[in-house]
Amino acid sequence: MNNTKPDISWVVADRTEKDVSLSKEMFPISRSREARKFHRQIPGYKMSPLRSLPNLAHLFGVGGIWVKDESCRLELNSFKVLGGSFAIYRFIQERLSLPAERLTYEYLTSSEVKEALGEITFASATDGNHGRGIAWASKTLGFNCEIYVHSETSQRRIDAIKNYGANVKVIEGNYDDAVRQIVIDAEKHGWEIVSDTSWDDYTEIPAWIMQGYTTMMAEIQEQLSGQGIIKPTHVFVQAGVGALAAAVIGYYHSLFGNDAPKCIVVEPEDAACIYESARHKDGKIHNVEGDLNTIMAGLACGEPSPIAWDILKETADAFVSVPDYVAAKGMRIYATPLKDDPFIISGESGAVTLGALVAILKERGVEELRDCLKIDKNSEILFINTEGNTDPVLFKQIIWEGSNPVPKEYWTDQD
Repeated sequence: MNNTKPDISWVVADRTEKDVSLSKEMFPISRSREARKFHRQIPGYKMSPLRSLPNLAHLFGVGGIWVKDESCRLELNSFKVLGGSFAIYRFIQERLSLPAERLTYEYLTSSEVKEALGEITFASATDGNHGRGIAWASKTLGFNCEIYVHSETSQRRIDAIKNYGANVKVIEGNYDDAVRQIVIDAEKHGWEIVSDTSWDDYTEIPAWIMQGYTTMMAEIQEQLSGQGIIKPTHVFVQAGVGALAAAVIGYYHSLFGNDAPKCIVVEPEDAACIYESARHKDGKIHNVEGDLNTIMAGLACGEPSPIAWDILKETADAFVSVPDYVAAKGMRIYATPLKDDPFIISGESGAVTLGALVAILKERGVEELRDCLKIDKNSEILFINTEGNTDPVLFKQIIWEGSNPVPKEYWTDQD
């Protein structure tokens, strides 16, 4: 008998009924429509594909596996641009007191708006993709941009941000240290912070960013309906500070209430601040300290966003923490599809949810979670590939060289 203890950890939500009121308040369908109407005006916009992996679904005994592939989003290989661009749009709308119908993309980029606003510098801290999205939006709209990254950020990610004209400063420490420093320096220099995490007296812009992400969710629902599917039965979504996870899960609970899909939040074990907060079962935020060392750079956050946690603690069904090899395995599965399934380019943060599903279905010692989630032959499971190949060197190390291998005791034993 194999008594191997599973490497993944989990917490199942301990509640008898969900409170969806905050989800409905923060993610009204009208706001999703507004965000999508704005994004449609951006040159080059098109819906990112929703890819079906029927042969992989058959292999694992589920009804369907659906992957929203954000590696195809505009020119940025990431969903993050949806949040940053919509937040800047809403900021300008508020600053100029303009109704939504007046603030078209064409008008937004006009000299008239530039003159009315004056000189503005948008600023943010980032692990990579969010900063690149803010830099892209700032450059597109003609504004200056300051981006702070932490000292473990790869040079490839830094260069990708600089390519959109932003000034990038490296801060010693982790992502949360970079956030703290940008707050200090923005106050000193008069910069406007566009952050996807929230703190005391800073919630409006993070909420706008999360609302911007719902363009992606509206697309998914439209694409699923074309396949005769009203909604997925299960949604696996990755978390850093929790903004994306709250947007995805909040959207579904705003739309379907207590009939929403089962929602599972997945994090790297060395930066699992949402999982850690759930584990204490007191409803409070609990931070993770240390260098947050993980290959999942976009998820390397030790402090949850309070407004995101307020959504997740009331609506998520399970919180899962996984080692890095789970994300690496997910990348390799996407990159080596079964016959006739599509090939998907996924970065470390994008693939961790697929890796987590495989671990839940196949690892010994995970039976309790597997039974709780009730994944079976009728399950339609949704993943979001949040990023493509955003760090080519690390991508090759994982896909070509086999770094972060799966321990032999967890090898999949299927043909």
